Amino acid sequence: MEIGKRIKELRGSKGWNQEVFAEKCFVSRQTVSSWENDKSYPDIKSLLLMSELFEMSLDDLVKGDIVEMKKEINNESIRQYNKWSNLFAVGFLIGILIPYPLVRFFKWWGLLVFALYWVALLVVALRIEAIMKDNDIRTYKEIVAFTEGKELSKDEKVAEKAKRPYQQVLMAIGSGALALAVFLLMHLIFG
Repeated sequence: MEIGKRIKELRGSKGWNQEVFAEKCFVSRQTVSSWENDKSYPDIKSLLLMSELFEMSLDDLVKGDIVEMKKEINNESIRQYNKWSNLFAVGFLIGILIPYPLVRFFKWWGLLVFALYWVALLVVALRIEAIMKDNDIRTYKEIVAFTEGKELSKDEKVAEKAKRPYQQVLMAIGSGALALAVFLLMHLIFG
């Protein structure tokens, strides 16, 4: 965060030492030192008082920190998306491979286990969907840009939004066809 550096710079431009500035903010000199050394962050009351003392808007006072916070939130979203999507990918592959053995060896109980497995995988998919919705991403191009921490241009975003309904339908059909093909292949091999 940059607020500590910003406070020190603005305090210096007014010619105030930490003691004088602390009195103006109604805090201790140690608190000012903690802010300036990024050991703590000022509360909202102190930030509002500083914006008045430095004769600037609150937005201008914390602007660098807001940009930094947005980057950190975005990075955390990317980490969460990658974690859940990797889990889903592994689960999906397993889900394609296990139905035939389950049905063959456990009959109808195997179908029940398989259904429960897909319910669990659906929960993972819903978590991924929530992350995608929060970050307004749906298409492959948007997902790739998101995972690389990039943003699409306005024209690219409009073009990708037009593709969204088609890509989701095609992915659902393709997934179902792949699962059916693997099931039939296993039936031919082991049947």
